[in-house]
Amino acid sequence: MALAARGINALKRAGVYEELAHDWVPMHGRLIHGREGGTSMQPYGVHPDEVIHSISRHRLNRTLLDIAVRRFGVDVRFEHRLESADFDAGIASVRDLRADRLVPVRMRPLVASDGAGSCMRRAMHGAHLIEAREEDLAHGYKELSIPAGPGGSYVLEREALHVWPRGGFMLIALPNADGSFTATLFLPTSGPDGFASLTDRCRVERFLRAHFPDVVALMPDRLREFEAHPTGFLGTVRAEPWHVRGMAALIGDSAHAIVPFHGQGMNACFEDCLYFDACVARHPSWEEGFADFFAARKADTDAIAEMALENYREMRERVADPKFQLQSALSRELERRHPQRFISRYSMVMFHEEIPYRVAQARGRIQSRLLGDLTDKVSQLGEIDFDVARREVEARLPPLAQDLSSVMKL
Repeated sequence: MALAARGINALKRAGVYEELAHDWVPMHGRLIHGREGGTSMQPYGVHPDEVIHSISRHRLNRTLLDIAVRRFGVDVRFEHRLESADFDAGIASVRDLRADRLVPVRMRPLVASDGAGSCMRRAMHGAHLIEAREEDLAHGYKELSIPAGPGGSYVLEREALHVWPRGGFMLIALPNADGSFTATLFLPTSGPDGFASLTDRCRVERFLRAHFPDVVALMPDRLREFEAHPTGFLGTVRAEPWHVRGMAALIGDSAHAIVPFHGQGMNACFEDCLYFDACVARHPSWEEGFADFFAARKADTDAIAEMALENYREMRERVADPKFQLQSALSRELERRHPQRFISRYSMVMFHEEIPYRVAQARGRIQSRLLGDLTDKVSQLGEIDFDVARREVEARLPPLAQDLSSVMKL
């Protein structure tokens, strides 16, 4: 999983950062693997500390659960599943899977963080208490692995997110602390280059060798894993509001699941917790706190959902395009020259937790048009007229502080 500034800020505010900070691998940029075997590094930011961290999902879950139990006395009950909710009676029915019995739980209130397939959200929607829709992407994913080399060595560049962009699909790999990489293959669900066409080992092998020849030998267990690992679904969840009176509330993926292509799913959910805490704390009733949380957060979660979808096309198609690479280089240079006005959209999302997603999206649209205009008739950075660029930046982009003046402070 990719941990960025918003998630780190939430972990620090919760007082749990120190117990996790030693267990991740920094990634300074994308290492693009071309079709012919060449590679190119695309830095994430302009400053040395602008990195993303790769962290084990299992390790993160285990550590956070341990802290919740050990430090805060949370009563954790595994193998219990929410099955239904009666909003007239204010009772949720939870199945104890070990005893195979239903346990009534009073919603006083119940905060549901039960993920993209949230039973609570579907119960709210089924009772016509909220609007909700689940928008599936016509693509899925399969996790594969690249084991460590001798002595736990890394067989690929350690401090990078590796991307094999192939137009309509892609492979990525994130480093793990033990020297291995977790690789994820993203494909359409149907079509000649989709999961539906890969029906046996021979076809899988041909496909991988045709499109990712430089990494096939690094995945010795690829065919067994392809058969054994489920094909994950990708989608976006949109709901409103996120609560039923002061009885039950949605948070995280249960309220606003997004596709993973901006590396912000976990980070957005951790940031939710900060907003939730602040909103609930300043109101005398749960209902008012829940309503404030929805109002404060909805526009931002809509914005990151759209940006995550846009980033999929960028990662699988545009990162290998010379014009995109030129615009990325120009974006970094403009940020160096005009840091009070120009910060790339990617950096605003990943490295600036003080900038709400909706602000990053709005300014990013202006910056995209600006970069397009400045690179329309040039092919390399040295051809840019930076006096013209300065005038355009100042004309089109107000100081960032101006856009942040009315932002909710956490």
